[in-house]
Amino acid sequence: MVPRVICRAILIFLLGLAGGSGVVRAQAARGTHSPHGNLAIPCQNCHTADAWRPIRAVPEFDHNQTKYPLRGLHGSVACTECHTRPVFTNVGKHCQDCHADIHKRQLGADCEQCHTVRGWQVSVRDVKQHNNRFPLMGAHAVVDCDQCHKGAATSQFQTLSTECYSCHAADFRSATNPNHVSGGFSTTCTACHSTDTWLDAKFDHSASGFPLTGGHQVPPRQCTDCHINNNYNLTSTACVSCHLKDYQGAGNPNHASAGFAQTCEQCHNTASWSNASFNHNLTNFPLTGMHTVPPRQCVDCHVNNNYNLSATSCVSCHLKDYQGTTNPNHAVSNFPQGCEQCHNTTSWANATFNHNSTGFPLTGSHVVPPRQCTDCHLNNNYNLSSTACVSCHQTDYTNAVTPVNHVTAAFPTACESCHDTVRWSDGTFNHASTGFQLTGAHMVPPRVCSDCHVNGNYSLNSTLCYSCHQKEYAATNNPAHAAAGFPTTCEVCHDTTVWTDSTFNHANTAFPLTGSHTVPPRQCSECHVNSNYTTLPTACIGCHQTDYNQTSNPGHAAQPQFFPTSCQNCHNTTSWANASFNHSQYTQFSINHGNANGVCLTCHTNSSDYSIFQCTGCHGGNNPNNFRHEQVSGYVYNSINCYQCHATGHGG
Repeated sequence: MVPRVICRAILIFLLGLAGGSGVVRAQAARGTHSPHGNLAIPCQNCHTADAWRPIRAVPEFDHNQTKYPLRGLHGSVACTECHTRPVFTNVGKHCQDCHADIHKRQLGADCEQCHTVRGWQVSVRDVKQHNNRFPLMGAHAVVDCDQCHKGAATSQFQTLSTECYSCHAADFRSATNPNHVSGGFSTTCTACHSTDTWLDAKFDHSASGFPLTGGHQVPPRQCTDCHINNNYNLTSTACVSCHLKDYQGAGNPNHASAGFAQTCEQCHNTASWSNASFNHNLTNFPLTGMHTVPPRQCVDCHVNNNYNLSATSCVSCHLKDYQGTTNPNHAVSNFPQGCEQCHNTTSWANATFNHNSTGFPLTGSHVVPPRQCTDCHLNNNYNLSSTACVSCHQTDYTNAVTPVNHVTAAFPTACESCHDTVRWSDGTFNHASTGFQLTGAHMVPPRVCSDCHVNGNYSLNSTLCYSCHQKEYAATNNPAHAAAGFPTTCEVCHDTTVWTDSTFNHANTAFPLTGSHTVPPRQCSECHVNSNYTTLPTACIGCHQTDYNQTSNPGHAAQPQFFPTSCQNCHNTTSWANASFNHSQYTQFSINHGNANGVCLTCHTNSSDYSIFQCTGCHGGNNPNNFRHEQVSGYVYNSINCYQCHATGHGG
């Protein structure tokens, strides 16, 4: 009875809360409190007057006004399912606060990645985290999680392999078209399969090292067309590894008997097996000209199906043509069998011969007018071994009489010395090749050979001028060469320009000409008097004796002790009168004493006797009374006494 009274008292108290804040303040004043903490709503919104429990079937509480509105299945859950304690605000707002993680943290703490408040079951498109490691594409997008993650929620998620084979190993092992296991197929399923459909597999044959082209893929091929008996372990990409029977069965031409190479791709392609083409350029014999036109068949050259031809020389096929040729006759003339020297593949008959290859190039009249081989190769003789002109032109040499009879003059038979191939009669002779080059008047006016080679004499063996010009030498009288004993080396004075315009280089003698010996322009006869070119001395006195004898100022001949005949002691060739005398060789008396200025007559008053000199004429005027020398004992006033004391012209 007592508890019931107490409960009723509490209920009355809670009902009093409905009166508003006055009820709350009344509670506080009486020292009571709500077990729900600071929950500011009337108690009767949830409780009844009969008892605290059970609460009203439909509490008057709007959960949407809280920080956690109820959505989905949360709206049908009893309050006590979440609020297990009286203080309602002590409940968490995150899924894991109420729900245990049966995935054991494999998928993180964010349940909302996969689940919603509508229920625990999820669809694949709701699994956001799946895009991180293994995006669900194609057929994977409609598969339930349990199909891959065996064990439902307790399955492995993060550690599950993303390789196709990890889930599809059974499919791999059971595949029979083709048999993946016996065929040794790779377990990398993505090489052929996609996620859209397992059956629509495609294989990129290019990745195998053998791309499929042409007939290998058209009509749409099945793998078994090539991989017979489910053999996918083919290791060779050579055509013959599959087409050996085709090779052995080929009869046009017969590949096996002809020893054809088994590299089929040299002739065949994948577009059409029968439309073969052979690139003859890959052999040592490219086909050109008539070897290709008209369109040739292999049997045109490969007679009797002979494809083992080892020679590329023309004659190996054209020997009959060689032997049957008569213009010129190849066999009789012993022509070489190198047909390509004259013939080409364009036209067999249109042959050309490169004469340059013989060592005898054809030039000038050897090619013009257009020559025929028989013009030179008489009687079909092509075995000429000499390239000398005379070997063909002996008759021309023998009959040549103008301008020179070649035979009489014993001309050499080296025709090319004078002739060329342009014109036979227009011969020129290079005289420089004889050791005697023609210059000047030897070639002008235009000379003819007979001007020098008199009476057809071409056996001249001397190049000396005198050998031809002896008459000119003997007849020359200005000066007279023969009488004067001139040497016969004409080139010392003469040149080939003009015979009379001779020059003599006197420097080549022992007496080079200088000064007045050359100016004014001297004539030889001025020195070589009476045409004397042999006995003239080189001493000046030899020509200037008269000048020496006639000189009176001073008189040279009267006093040879002072003026010897060695003229060059005082004179030079520039000017005869401008002589210089070395006074110091006779006396130390200055020639400039008393302002004499080198004038000899100042002291030497007798030009014919320079041993006489005077001092008194200047010193005392030749009057002893005018000159006193009292400090000198025994002084006598005369020039001899003066010189004895004043030998240098200064104080004694």
